[in-house]
Amino acid sequence: MNTQVNTQNNKGSLSLYWKCQLTGWGLVSIYWAYTVYTRDSYGFFYTFLNYVLDASIGIFLTHMYRRFAIKANWSSLPIRKLLIRIVPVVLLLGFLYMEMNNLKWHGFMLFFFDREYVLLTSLLYWDPILITGLRLMSIWVLAYHLYHYYQSEVKTAKENAQLSLIAKQAQLDNLSAQLNPHFLFNSLNSIKSLVIENPDTARRAIDLLSDLLRSSLYEKDKDLITIKDELSLVQDYIELEKMRFEERLQLEISLDKTLSTFKIPTLSIQLLVENAIKHGIDSKIEGGIVHLTIERNNNNTIVITVQNPGTLNNNKKSPGLGLKNLKERLAIQYKGKATFCLTEIDEIAVSAVITLPINNDENI
Repeated sequence: MNTQVNTQNNKGSLSLYWKCQLTGWGLVSIYWAYTVYTRDSYGFFYTFLNYVLDASIGIFLTHMYRRFAIKANWSSLPIRKLLIRIVPVVLLLGFLYMEMNNLKWHGFMLFFFDREYVLLTSLLYWDPILITGLRLMSIWVLAYHLYHYYQSEVKTAKENAQLSLIAKQAQLDNLSAQLNPHFLFNSLNSIKSLVIENPDTARRAIDLLSDLLRSSLYEKDKDLITIKDELSLVQDYIELEKMRFEERLQLEISLDKTLSTFKIPTLSIQLLVENAIKHGIDSKIEGGIVHLTIERNNNNTIVITVQNPGTLNNNKKSPGLGLKNLKERLAIQYKGKATFCLTEIDEIAVSAVITLPINNDENI
């Protein structure tokens, strides 16, 4: 019954939905076929015709309900809201089931058995056909939505597990990128030269390196972090890197203050800033400025932009595993509603842009 699997899976094979429909209503209709054959002496042909019509009525009504439910997106509703909607629909389906079967029965009596019945009398006949219709429709509708609820839970569990794995992998990638031997060598060398010349600055550099290590180890255990806390980490990272780049590295931040407590994927901005330094600032003798902008868009989204001097070709020299993991985290965390793009601006700058939807449950 999966709405996502309603096409043929292989050559000539039926989808799971149609297999369930044909099997379920085929089995249910056997009972009525047995009844009319033994009790009403319909004979083989009329019994078979009755069997086909019974199954067709059930399939038609439930298939129409399915099409309506898909169009109205009922499978995504909370259980309470869904129940409020399906109760009157089940009553309607049960009534239609009764009337369609009454019309079928009236036609059999009129055309095949030459018995005269008043149409209104046939249509008003309800016991036990109405009770049967309500029972069958209730079972079908509940089974249909329980199946989709189960599928949704399984999908959510898989996405959460995948997100956890990607987050852990991103943690390792972050440590590898930030704290590789080259990075540590440069940082410790800078600290070493400052120990004698400027002990206060050296102590500050050691504190920054310690904070960076601590954040890399522990902050990544959280899926989301406030922009305020993320920027604090970024500024520590920039301050430490400025020991190596000195005046060659500058960071300019433009932040909409109302977004300070908005939560974003942990270390996402830091990754973009690190990438800007590695592929932009470091490749230019004169260095440059990293522009970081965080603003609210008119379409209820937050746009995070990191721009650095350079060209996109320089960025593509690296396989960009960190950026690839960031894309996957955004896709899973925001269910396809977040975007990331890397573009070149007039062959002099590269812009990395993350667009996130604003959801109330992502704010503190």
